[in-house]
Amino acid sequence: MLNELLVFLLNTFVGLFILALLLRFLLQALRAPTRNQLYGFLAAVTDWIVIPARRVIPGLWRTDLSSLVLAWLFKVILLAATFALRGFGIGVGSLLMLGIIEIFKLCLYILLVAVIVQAVLTWVAPHSPVLPMLNSLTRPFLSPFQRRIPPVGNVDLSPIFLLVAIQIVLFFVAWLTGGLIRA
Repeated sequence: MLNELLVFLLNTFVGLFILALLLRFLLQALRAPTRNQLYGFLAAVTDWIVIPARRVIPGLWRTDLSSLVLAWLFKVILLAATFALRGFGIGVGSLLMLGIIEIFKLCLYILLVAVIVQAVLTWVAPHSPVLPMLNSLTRPFLSPFQRRIPPVGNVDLSPIFLLVAIQIVLFFVAWLTGGLIRA
């Protein structure tokens, strides 16, 4: 029971920190506006480790990779601790690959939530200060659907199709994760 409590606490606090690192990377990579409270919060929470890591981890294509690499490293450490506390053995290669898959899955969940929140806000509060940031996060993924699916009665149905596509990818990722853990 104590091990499960420790796993819960680790997943909660380290998981939230991984989420902050990944959100920082995504907002930066997708060129979201950084003059908002969320980005200020993410910077305040993660600067202590991201700024020193930039000296070691180079950027790529004007993207700060240190946040992404740190999120992956923390995820691998969290997975290793979780498996150790539960008494499971897993190889280092599988652990590293599982970390990549879990980070990708977390990115999909971030996109899923961003699309839902954006769709609700466009109906409820279309002038919300959060919408430009959400638009920056979702535009690259929504625009292929918006080009092919015309609005029906001035209602954009592309978020529904994107949510279905994300769910399909999540099914594939779950299958891949199950195969990795069993191996």
